[in-house]
Amino acid sequence: MEKLGRGIVKARIPILVISILLLIPAALGYINTHVNYDILYYLPKEIDTMQGQDILLDEFQKGAYAIVVVDGMHGRELTKLEDKIENVDHVAKLISYNSIVGGDIPLEMIPEKLRSQFYNSDKDSTMLAIFFDDTTSSDGTMNAIKEIRKVTDGQCFISGMSAVVTDTKTLSEKETPIYVLIAVILACIVLALFMDSFLVPVFFMLSIGIAIVYNLGSNYFMGEVSYITKALAAVLQLGVTLDYSIFLWHSYKEMKEEYGDDHKEAMAHAIASTITSVVGSSITTVAGFIALCFMSFTLGMDLGVVMAKGVIFGVICCVTVLPSLILTFDKALEKTMHREILPARFDKLAGFIVNHAWIFIVIFVALLGPAIYGYQHTNVYYDLSETLPANLDCSIANKKLEENFDVNSIYMILADSELNSKDANKMMTEIKDLDGVTFALGLDSAIGNEIPKELIPESLKSELVSDKHQIMMVGSDYKVASDEINNQITTIQDIAKKYDSTSMVIGEAPCTKDLITITDTDFKRVSAVSIGAIVVIILLVFKSISLPVVLVAAIEFAIFINMGLPYYLGTTIPFIASVVIGTIQLGATVDYAILMTTRYKRERFAGATKKEAITTALSTSIPSIIVSALGFFAATFGVGLISSVDMIGSLCSLMARGAIVSMIVVIFVLPSLFVLLDKIIIHTSMGFIDKSKKQA
Repeated sequence: MEKLGRGIVKARIPILVISILLLIPAALGYINTHVNYDILYYLPKEIDTMQGQDILLDEFQKGAYAIVVVDGMHGRELTKLEDKIENVDHVAKLISYNSIVGGDIPLEMIPEKLRSQFYNSDKDSTMLAIFFDDTTSSDGTMNAIKEIRKVTDGQCFISGMSAVVTDTKTLSEKETPIYVLIAVILACIVLALFMDSFLVPVFFMLSIGIAIVYNLGSNYFMGEVSYITKALAAVLQLGVTLDYSIFLWHSYKEMKEEYGDDHKEAMAHAIASTITSVVGSSITTVAGFIALCFMSFTLGMDLGVVMAKGVIFGVICCVTVLPSLILTFDKALEKTMHREILPARFDKLAGFIVNHAWIFIVIFVALLGPAIYGYQHTNVYYDLSETLPANLDCSIANKKLEENFDVNSIYMILADSELNSKDANKMMTEIKDLDGVTFALGLDSAIGNEIPKELIPESLKSELVSDKHQIMMVGSDYKVASDEINNQITTIQDIAKKYDSTSMVIGEAPCTKDLITITDTDFKRVSAVSIGAIVVIILLVFKSISLPVVLVAAIEFAIFINMGLPYYLGTTIPFIASVVIGTIQLGATVDYAILMTTRYKRERFAGATKKEAITTALSTSIPSIIVSALGFFAATFGVGLISSVDMIGSLCSLMARGAIVSMIVVIFVLPSLFVLLDKIIIHTSMGFIDKSKKQA
């Protein structure tokens, strides 16, 4: 490794030049990577709700839909507005009472049964249904939403998933650069305060920044990434890989004491030492992210692959770009050195913890039950639109739809086109009579016997009926992801199957219902895989049967506390938080535990007594653990405060708190477990006992 280190030192200038040049294709890759803003897109393709979406697109050329609310407009004025909407690119069809009976018929002459489906006389408000010829989150659909708002001069309110996705994209694109800026500034402040140089944090950020650009640029080869991945990747990569830079700097300082003014040789040995330690610690982090790939909800794979790449790029840049920067600007670094706030050792604190280990064991046992209970009972949300700012266009429209039509969600039934009118009407009547259903509308049920079928425009019939399927729409007063609507969808599925065994219930609400079921299973699977992988890695690294259990138990305890606190604080967290935070906190902060364990093992093998070894390991590890944890905290805390997208803000807040909780647990609980279990550890692990020396 020393040979590799010397090679990197010798080639430091070419490394910097090449790393800067590689930023160009990486930046181009980043710019040209497509971003998906539809969370439901990541559901398994084989489930009915997703297959139904494909049928809608293939047979009806309708990949997405939106509900429009128009106030104080009808007759020819409304017809003109509808014409404007229909002329927008990617609008496949607009359905209203005008499209069924024609715009020349006075409102009062339209049959009440039909009129009531689309018009609220008390609010003088009309409802229109727009179908798009592309998918919910496609550029075409989102551009159409923006264009409709533009050409109608704000006269209509567009609700639905496509509108939510459009506004989420606008908000996310505006805020994502701010996330990175906030994370960098706060991390630099923390590092400048707690390290011995004001300039070295800048080099840390430059090295990590280059790795981030490489990672985000390589996403181009994935085809597309989710907006959550795009928003979180840079911040997460900064927080997770910051440790590696700190390890290199501390190693370089130690080597300078040994090699004096020969900074190149000191750095060569520092690189060699860092590669060994960083590669080992990064494996656990990569394993945590790879575990996300085992989710059937493929957002996990999206985030997992990107972050695993990010860790690898972070390691490479840490041992190549960062040393090159430090050596190139060595003189400038020397001028910005200052006294460290943190001492090199925490002997008094370490001694107190080790001598009073029983106190922290009692605290561990006492808190474990409540932490697990809170973790299992924390409330989560699945309806992302509910967490968006109230002043967004889609939020205003959703509120308008609820107030004027008592509709909180609209979804569809795909039934056999050969289903006869009698059965279709019976089915719609049964569904309409259900609690919470505000309307149930099919071609037959809408026109009834009051309008002869031959008077219905053929173009409208073809929009609702294909050779194989027909479309029926259901409006519900229940909110997406609520228990009420999930039960309602189950009942409607049973009713629809009674009349047509091939029918499917599709749309945002049914997809979200599937999301709840699928992710619940996914989370259990990912948790088991991530814990299992890290246990195996620790087992191999330390050649120990007991240590994997001890280390994972400590970090899982920290995770339970972190994820259980929302229950006791009465807050609701995003549905994906459990699995994302669990794997990230486990993978990223187990490094703290490995750092301390490595020193504990070395001291014990050298002949130190139990208390001496644990005290030394704890005392020397505390500064690195504190700086690493505070760096991670700083990189995520600010984003959690400023993000308008609650899913992003909540995840970052949880990660920030998780870093602090893990730090506290590793400093106070882990060494106490070592004290309690020392005999078991040394007799179930290799490398703890030097049989030539007497152990105590």
